[in-house]
This record gives sequence, C-alpha cells and structure tokens, in this order.
Amino acid sequence: MLRSMANAIQPVVHIGKEGVNDNLVKQTWDALEARELIKVTVQRNAPYENAREACDVLCERVHAEPVQVIGNRFVIYRRARKDSQIDVDQLV
Repeated sequence: MLRSMANAIQPVVHIGKEGVNDNLVKQTWDALEARELIKVTVQRNAPYENAREACDVLCERVHAEPVQVIGNRFVIYRRARKDSQIDVDQLV
C-alpha cells in the first residue's frame, strides 16, 4: 500500500556529490515529519554505487524504513511523532 501511495508523489530530497551529509539528514528528517512518506532521487555524481546503498545510509541516519528502490530513486517511510497521517497498522 505504501508503494502505491508513493506513485503519486514527487521527489523532495536529492542526493548529490556531497552524499548524505548533516544538511541532507536535516532536510530529510523535516520532510519525513511533515509527510511521513517521501521519494528521494540519487544524482549520478553521488558517492554511492547505487540507489540501494544511498537508501541504506540515509535510512540509518534518519531512522526510517525503506519502502521501494527503483533505478535512481527510492521511497522511505517513518511515522511522524505528531499528527501521524498514515496508519500502517490498517494498511497490512
């Protein structure tokens, strides 16, 4: 269900040549608090072998769960601390 919800959203975070740095982590953290489900794009000049590796690094830093990795994009989810909009328990 999260994967189908992600089809309609545009990438809000872009990983470039700096990789997953503190600014990107803050930006991602804020986006996850606001939206819970976000799409991330990995640019060609990013210091990772593939989007899966970038996804793993970012998920670890922001305590999120990977939902899907396709090509140079991936989707991650983390329940918001306040005002959660997506009830994962009902999706299962």
